Amino acid sequence: MSFEGVYTQPTIQADGFVLRPLRKADAGPIGLYAADERIAKATSSIPHPLPPGTTEGFIARSLAEERDEDVWVIDPSDDRSEVLGVIGLTRMDREQSEIGYWVAPQLWGNGLASKAVEALVQANPQACRTLFGSVFQDNPASARVLTNAGFEYIGDAETFSVARDASVSTWTYIKKLD
Repeated sequence: MSFEGVYTQPTIQADGFVLRPLRKADAGPIGLYAADERIAKATSSIPHPLPPGTTEGFIARSLAEERDEDVWVIDPSDDRSEVLGVIGLTRMDREQSEIGYWVAPQLWGNGLASKAVEALVQANPQACRTLFGSVFQDNPASARVLTNAGFEYIGDAETFSVARDASVSTWTYIKKLD
């Protein structure tokens, strides 16, 4: 998916928090959470242990004009300085994107990820017609986040996990937005 002209990533209002674009100043808290083995092993791309510079590289890629992924911080603060998690959309072709997210482990089970996914789906900042999501099969809570947001299961697959250094079985979901 490409944008004509300059694309400005929006801040998205949600129930009790905002989804805001990343900033360089977010490196500390994002690095702290990304270094947590539970977070890394729930994603395909975060290595564990987290090498120096990984978070800064992620933020630099997320802020680049020519990027494939838009990333937002889940931030409950009035001054927009907190990081409770991260959510993103990776552009695909034919007006499709893939959603990915994680929240700080101390917030697991409180509905924050579900609210963030719902807010991002409702805002649809990339003007997608279709969203995809995939979760590791050993993470049924993350699967519930997607099904709670109206995603439908479409099949099993495998994805390589950098933290696990292995291919991991996934469940794949789809949500049509038109």
